[in-house]
Amino acid sequence: MSTTVDRSPVFTVVPAEYRAHVDGGWLDTYYSFSFADYYDPANLNWGALRVFNDDTIAGGEGFPTHPHRDMEIVTYVLSGELAHRDSMGNHGVVGPGGVQFMSAGTGVRHSEHNNRRHEPLHLVQMWVLPGRLGMPPSYGEMAFGVADRRNRWLDVVSGDPAVAAPIRITQNATFRVTRLENATVESRFAPQRHGFLFVASGTATVNETALKTGDAVKLYDVPSLWASGDAELVLWDLPEAPNPG
Repeated sequence: MSTTVDRSPVFTVVPAEYRAHVDGGWLDTYYSFSFADYYDPANLNWGALRVFNDDTIAGGEGFPTHPHRDMEIVTYVLSGELAHRDSMGNHGVVGPGGVQFMSAGTGVRHSEHNNRRHEPLHLVQMWVLPGRLGMPPSYGEMAFGVADRRNRWLDVVSGDPAVAAPIRITQNATFRVTRLENATVESRFAPQRHGFLFVASGTATVNETALKTGDAVKLYDVPSLWASGDAELVLWDLPEAPNPG
């Protein structure tokens, strides 16, 4: 399923305006990869990252109950409040800087809504292909403050035993975030790893390349990434698309 054909190092900027855009009224969304009615066989995923959606949801609106299975789903709230309810009996509200995690496993039904009636909700929802199939579904949420990620990478989600992230997944992938305030941070990658960096807000210079809000970078086999500026950044460190068993 991987979109990588040439095995030489890759550092490809994807400008914000190159993403697929759907304005459904209550949902204004940008797709970084094929999703729903947007299909591009050359843009199905980046390594094990299958979905990266930049969603703005109108006040009081949201996704009604629907099913998922065999996918690791991570949602990072940029502003507003996200309300969750699922068939396992879980329910909760996640605010800015918070992360919601759901391993769909053998199957789960859930709904997601903007918890505020008069303010928009802005989030990124990301799906990672699982490292193992047939696992029981699970759900979790965790709050983080700006201080936790200010001018440093905060490891939030990982399946790498060497990474001490509080949220665990079955895939050997790591999700980290930072809030840069005129500072510089570095992230190192092992050989033949995929990276996906997204500028959630602000402007940044990444490996000497200027980026703005909504821009992304696809990396492959790049040993390190340097980011500086005044921006909110999210980053995945990923393996090749798996053949889980």
